[in-house]
Amino acid sequence: MNGTAMLLPAALALPIGMLLICFFSYARRRMPPLLVLAPVPALVAALLTVGEAPLTMPEALYRATLALDVPGAMLLGTAAILWMAAAVYAATYLRDEPNTGGFSAWWLTAMIGNFGVFMAADIASFYLFFAMGSIGAYGLIIHNMTSVSRRAGIVYVGFALVGEACVLMGLVLLVAGTPSSSLLIRDAVAALPTSPWRDPALVLLIMGLGQKIGLVPLYVWMPLAYTAAPAPAAAVLSGAAVKAGVIGLIRFLPFDTALPGLGAALAAAGIISTFYGVAIGINRSNPKTVLAYSSVSQMGVIATLLGMGLATANAGVTLAAGFYAAHHLLVKGALFLATGIVLATGSRSRWLIVVPAAIVALGLAGLPFTGGYLAKAAVKPFIGEGAFGIFAALSSAGTALLMLYFIDCLMKARPQNDGEPAPAGLTLPWLVMVFAAIVVPSALLPSAIPSQPSDLFGAWNLWDAIWPILTGGACAIGWRYRRQEPHPPSEGTRLIANATHACASAFERTEAILRQWQSAGISLLAITVLLAVVVASGR
Repeated sequence: MNGTAMLLPAALALPIGMLLICFFSYARRRMPPLLVLAPVPALVAALLTVGEAPLTMPEALYRATLALDVPGAMLLGTAAILWMAAAVYAATYLRDEPNTGGFSAWWLTAMIGNFGVFMAADIASFYLFFAMGSIGAYGLIIHNMTSVSRRAGIVYVGFALVGEACVLMGLVLLVAGTPSSSLLIRDAVAALPTSPWRDPALVLLIMGLGQKIGLVPLYVWMPLAYTAAPAPAAAVLSGAAVKAGVIGLIRFLPFDTALPGLGAALAAAGIISTFYGVAIGINRSNPKTVLAYSSVSQMGVIATLLGMGLATANAGVTLAAGFYAAHHLLVKGALFLATGIVLATGSRSRWLIVVPAAIVALGLAGLPFTGGYLAKAAVKPFIGEGAFGIFAALSSAGTALLMLYFIDCLMKARPQNDGEPAPAGLTLPWLVMVFAAIVVPSALLPSAIPSQPSDLFGAWNLWDAIWPILTGGACAIGWRYRRQEPHPPSEGTRLIANATHACASAFERTEAILRQWQSAGISLLAITVLLAVVVASGR
């Protein structure tokens, strides 16, 4: 092994070592300030080891195979930045709480699983890290031990178990169809086109990984979990942990082979999720809940992109999807951290937090000269014109509407302290994330778009990005009038408000039906579907 190759196991070794130290109560209580060190090797590995040959660990170390392709490196590097910033934030945010040691152990467990899925090159390791990340996330969700957090944890576990069962069964079928019985992901995916288990394996994987990223109707756990978790935990869960599903779809779907049926189904689920998240999100008042539905919507965009790539055998979508997901990771981490800072900031100085948060939030809609503008430019060649071009414009408008509504909720949030501004331990890591969300995508752009268009910032492209945001802003004004009606709105504003309300009400009724299902009921339904898939395969 050369020195650079050793960075991959080092990215896991340091957080694993810190987790083992947490078995000692004395060390566990003093761990929170040290959590910022755990992601450092992962960040270095993301910068220096991308594209190198897979590294297989010795027999004594489980023989895991680790490697970093470009999408994995993008997600690992940005995730490491978020985990570092959120760790500094958490050390201050949870300073006076009694169970910070337990929080540290869950935090490290979730981090190990998160980093591992980005680096895993073999099927067994991927599933191990995938499940480990779910276990750690559960501990972070229930940290406050309130009735709300415990309920959120139970629902999360129910959906996580269903998702992991789907993923496990899909991976077993994937290996069963590999002639060489190789456990390397690349070998199993290469054998998929001729595998007798191809369709059931892919259906199960899409269901399991779709649950992880919160596709409708498997998203129900997401708003509950992100709202219940402390702000730094919600930041890493919504920003980084959910990307385990994204990297799984990128790694396991055979983009070199056109599968129109499965691709269209995945794209359809993505389109529904994109607009469903917006329609439900604008009916919530808690800023963290609004952000959770924004994640449902944004993961829907990524699923749509990957579905189109699968339907047309366009492997280039993997780079664009990885880049889009990396930008979402940074933005969503910054916004969740902002929710905690606002509650600790006096009303008079709140605008100092809200203005940067608004710029970053509108970046998700493609605001020019932000990382989101570059992310939209990366996916635009794969979306094209016509119906999917309309989808892209409408999704940007919907995102702008939801993000402006989020900012409005943020301004209305009741502060816990109406005097001094938030402490530096909260503000500084948040500013780092704001800076990263704007700047880091520019550094990653050459990897996502190797041949950048010469008119990337041309007048037409800028207008193409601005008008959906203006449309979303008009809808936001109309929705505000609809909810508050301080004085009679104009006829145009009234029409926009009524149209927005009609869409939101329809999705709200669906939401009410889904929330009547207990996790056990959904688990039973999912298992039934799994058995139907296996039986239908005739194998």
